[in-house]
Amino acid sequence: MSQFIEGLKRHSLEDIRVCAKADLHNHFVLGGSREYIKRYKNIEIMPLERPLSSMQEMNGWSDKYIGSRFDSSDMRKFLIEATFQQAKNDGVTVLEIGEDVWGLGEFFRNDIHELINAFYEAKAKIAPDMELRLQIGLSRHCSIGYLEDCLSHFWGNSAFYSIDLYGDEMAQPIETFIPVYRRAKKEGLRLKAHVGEWGSAQDIQKAVELLELDEVQHGIAAAYDKGIMRFLTDNHIRLNITPTSNILLGRVEKLKEHPISLLYRNGVDVTINSDDVLMFDSDVSKEYLRLHESGCLSAEELDDIRENGLKSIEEIIT
Repeated sequence: MSQFIEGLKRHSLEDIRVCAKADLHNHFVLGGSREYIKRYKNIEIMPLERPLSSMQEMNGWSDKYIGSRFDSSDMRKFLIEATFQQAKNDGVTVLEIGEDVWGLGEFFRNDIHELINAFYEAKAKIAPDMELRLQIGLSRHCSIGYLEDCLSHFWGNSAFYSIDLYGDEMAQPIETFIPVYRRAKKEGLRLKAHVGEWGSAQDIQKAVELLELDEVQHGIAAAYDKGIMRFLTDNHIRLNITPTSNILLGRVEKLKEHPISLLYRNGVDVTINSDDVLMFDSDVSKEYLRLHESGCLSAEELDDIRENGLKSIEEIIT
């Protein structure tokens, strides 16, 4: 029996944390170690204690605990360090994080090399052996012209691994972003987008087809349509799921009933991730343990998902 399975069955976070795992859905601004932030900046950030009733509540939490406190280049770089520290503490060996395109001008003076160096210097300082998959982030709330202007600084740089679209799924039609994703595919980036957390299963298929996605962030709505689950398995589309986030944002009522079990048991490629550690108290080890303790997935199933998340692109494709 593996140490990971034994750790789950003994309800031991310590044993789970020493086992290698991936975090492929982590927004670094909220992905850091609260202990690291408290120790070096004397800023205390408290996680949510109950499900949110509206997105306004989520924005209120962000304004209270993040807001202007980290609104500088130095503090932005500090949050990157804090995220590597959190991931290291949690036994994460593959970490996919990155900056939103608007942050390049806001915090890095439109110097793409300064942005890239900020991530790799933090990695070298905190977790030199960790695999960093550097991501380009896009907000659905921005106009396509603005995004294309910002992206002109990113194109042609081999440091980036993937691109991800996030924000309100209803902010703009998914068709709006086709030109960006066509260019990203030519750049050799792995194509991702947040879909199917608030939208429908059909929205997931539409986004995958129009943007030619490789992975979907969330995608939990697919569990309610067997045809969409078959579509995902047939096309080898990975879903990077964040269970506690889904609970606290009111998308799933009970962890035992989380659709990840239905997706996994129907052959969909799923991974388990943190999303926003500081807000949801959701490091990856806790996610695994919570899913096991709720009865949603067995220890053996969770170990299979953990190992699957550690696979390289080549292993995923084959």
